[in-house]
Amino acid sequence: MSDFFQNGIITTLHKLRDRPIEALEEELQAYSKHRPMALILPSLYSELEGPALPGIIDHLQQATYISTIIIGLDQADASQFEHARRFFDPLPQRTHILWNSGERLSDIHASLADKNLAPQQLGKGRNVWYCMGFALACGQCEAVALHDCDITTYKRDLPARLLYPVANPAFSFEFCKGYYPRIAEDRLSGRVTRLFVTPLIRTLKKILGPMDYLEFMDSFRYPLSGEFSLRKDLLKTLRIPSDWGLEIGVLSEVYRNLSRHQVCQVDIADQYDHKHQNLSPEDKNSGLSRMSKEIAKSIYRKLATEGVDFSMEFFRTVKATYYRLALDCIEQYYYDAEINDLVFDRHGEEQCVEVFAHSLISAGESFFNNPMEAPFIPNWNRVLSAIPDIGEQLQQAVAADNE
Repeated sequence: MSDFFQNGIITTLHKLRDRPIEALEEELQAYSKHRPMALILPSLYSELEGPALPGIIDHLQQATYISTIIIGLDQADASQFEHARRFFDPLPQRTHILWNSGERLSDIHASLADKNLAPQQLGKGRNVWYCMGFALACGQCEAVALHDCDITTYKRDLPARLLYPVANPAFSFEFCKGYYPRIAEDRLSGRVTRLFVTPLIRTLKKILGPMDYLEFMDSFRYPLSGEFSLRKDLLKTLRIPSDWGLEIGVLSEVYRNLSRHQVCQVDIADQYDHKHQNLSPEDKNSGLSRMSKEIAKSIYRKLATEGVDFSMEFFRTVKATYYRLALDCIEQYYYDAEINDLVFDRHGEEQCVEVFAHSLISAGESFFNNPMEAPFIPNWNRVLSAIPDIGEQLQQAVAADNE
């Protein structure tokens, strides 16, 4: 149960009481008559065999206010795709599986690559991007939500609360970000948000002074959550990164495209847990080491478009200031853990900060050495301009695969 405090410059929709899920779904069912809703599920095939996704499917069978479910399936061969079709068959909604490794979608990807319009690397960003394009092609989705497929604490009210702000016709929101507490069993989780993103944003505010973009980013309680919802029109203009800067990149695009009155965040879970990445201090190209580097680059790129002039001296100042602020955060989290009787590993927390501090310099060097890097995938407005029938191609390919 959260408080009612409004922090930052965007609206926060709290969970102030346990409202019956049936009442919330009844409202959404009424809204769906004029604003049909879709849910995007970017999934690895391995998640079909994990502990989370079967429970998610069980809950979604009752979410009948959702008319369309779009599943982006990665890393699946032909027999695994057939298994996926049977796995998702119990869903009562119109269900479309994008078999990203299949021949038909691979051919579409190749034709987009010929025009330099295709995502350049595998991963969640590419998966989400194709699902968004398919949602546009369907023409039946006015409000679209997205969440991960590894949520082990999933409950039926998560998609309902996530969709409500963009489905309610009395609300002005075009984009909604989900947030929640990150507690894994008996300890604080969410290391990259707690110990990297929030102290980094506040470091940049301290060094650069007041900036609307930094105030916007600092308003989100969980900026790295994989759960958000949006209105259909935003799908056309949203550019998303293909690397691990996906969530930060999406927020940066939302800042560019919408006013703060069109953006909100909503409490979607009392408890949230999913699979955890390793810190990987010895391997800078994997785990949280890589994730923090790509997030830092995403923020640097956005600041550059806001007119910030960078130098290696600037990045060294960022590192030193960040390190001090992050250590102060550790002290705050220690107190919070103690009063809630949670295990607190101070050594592990400080080890994370050391790895993240190195990522800030590494990201700065990479930003300097490759100024022409273009990690954003083109938005769908540009793709539709270049290939007007791309939507029909996607629909035909997915329909043929699903037959």
